[in-house]
Amino acid sequence: MSRQSLPLVTPEEYLDYDRASDVKNEYVFGEIVAMAGGTVSHALLTMNAAGELYRHLSGGKCRVYSSDVRVCIDRRSSYSYPDVTVVCGPAEGVDEKRDTVTNPKVIVEVLSPRTRNYDLGDKARMYSRIPSLTDLLLIEQDRVSIEHWRRLANDHWDISNIADRQGIVRIESVGCELRVADIYSGVEFA
Repeated sequence: MSRQSLPLVTPEEYLDYDRASDVKNEYVFGEIVAMAGGTVSHALLTMNAAGELYRHLSGGKCRVYSSDVRVCIDRRSSYSYPDVTVVCGPAEGVDEKRDTVTNPKVIVEVLSPRTRNYDLGDKARMYSRIPSLTDLLLIEQDRVSIEHWRRLANDHWDISNIADRQGIVRIESVGCELRVADIYSGVEFA
């Protein structure tokens, strides 16, 4: 992410700006933040994760969306474009345009060198406040490692790390298991 030199704006001003923009922009506490392009590994990991989720969830009540879907983290302060979003049941929108999802069930982010600390820190904590979210996957692109945040029945989060190609990511909330080897299929490390 690269910060633009714009004055603080309201969420409504952000949505108008982003809808008219040729590039994707996130909204973070009044700031519009342009999204940077990704690497080949980032794109492959994103597609692998989305493909595996789609393979397991197709035909059911859940839908898998690409990074073209904007997610409302908090109506007053945060909007984002996760790499992959899963919504179960009808997608709920922030307004009548229905281009901003408010009820993600699972979010996947592939970590980038420039945004890694933000994604693992503030952004993950913001995602954890979305009432409908049950699972957050944070995928490293320079080594085999998936951090899985899972919401427990008491509304606390259990965080585990799977760093083995033979490992399995169990997303119980949507009833699927993803093989780490499938997510990292074709990815070459420097």
